Amino acid sequence: MSSALDVVRERVKTEGAFVGPLREEIGRVIVGQTDMVDRLLVGLLANGHILIEGVPGLAKTLAVRTLAAALRTSFQRIQFTPDLLPADLVGTQVYNPKDGAFSTRKGPIFANVILADEINRAPAKVQSALLEAMQERQVTIGAETFPLPRPFLVLATQNPIEQEGTYPLPEAQVDRFMLKLKVAYPAREEERRILDRMALTDRAFEVRPAAEPEAILRARGVVDDIYVDDKIKEYILDIVFATRDPAAFKLDLAGLIRYGASPRATIYLTVAARAHAFLQGRAYVTPQDVKTLAPDILRHRVIPSYEAEAEELTSDDLVGRILSELPVP
Repeated sequence: MSSALDVVRERVKTEGAFVGPLREEIGRVIVGQTDMVDRLLVGLLANGHILIEGVPGLAKTLAVRTLAAALRTSFQRIQFTPDLLPADLVGTQVYNPKDGAFSTRKGPIFANVILADEINRAPAKVQSALLEAMQERQVTIGAETFPLPRPFLVLATQNPIEQEGTYPLPEAQVDRFMLKLKVAYPAREEERRILDRMALTDRAFEVRPAAEPEAILRARGVVDDIYVDDKIKEYILDIVFATRDPAAFKLDLAGLIRYGASPRATIYLTVAARAHAFLQGRAYVTPQDVKTLAPDILRHRVIPSYEAEAEELTSDDLVGRILSELPVP
């Protein structure tokens, strides 16, 4: 086991050489928001889509654009609006009257990094157009199915659903996002740095590519080989099952959880923990990797009951209780 870990550790060091320069390039534009940047890299390495929620003006869109620019990948920004159509995303078939044949015109979804900006401002019919692309990494237009480029990553931003002109996302789509991030206001010191850097009439920043798509794909191969001990696997299962049956783990959450996390949460938590260990330069997963990422993976999968809402308890509160009370290996 020790020799195998040494091999993986060396591969992590070699294939993870781009992580430092990539963080540095992003940091040239984004002030603070270290947790958001870290989770973006986790999603990139774990091949998982990310939903980013926060009030306008917190650099959500800027962070995604900066990441895409630092990756030397194709990038498409799609502004979601109430009048958006599914064909505006995936493409459509166009009739040519000269030869009487149809040709396929591909939509903006055919890019490596997709920024679905303000995704919850479009109705459910448009959201459903993303489901096949996000899960199967392919798009069907008419009778033809087209594979999407690799890597393929959807980074969606949304405003809090209480804001005017927003629609709640369908549960099936929300579950396809590996992580749901909540972006908070910056600290005072960070906002002063933002003021010094951004309070200009021309805020153009040149971001240099720090990683190739092939490097990301190779890194993902290393992530799959990072060691997860059986005790860590059981800990992950305990967390997920505690969201479904808290009483079995002697947690005082009776009647507070309407729906628990699906098996997709178990898979995502394991893969994301491996990616987080990779970013830390380790060849093995620790319980802290799991605890660090569990809130972002579970907050959109644990649905509070009406009783919990009456007590003003959010899914973050419920997940926090589970993580604080479950024994850590």
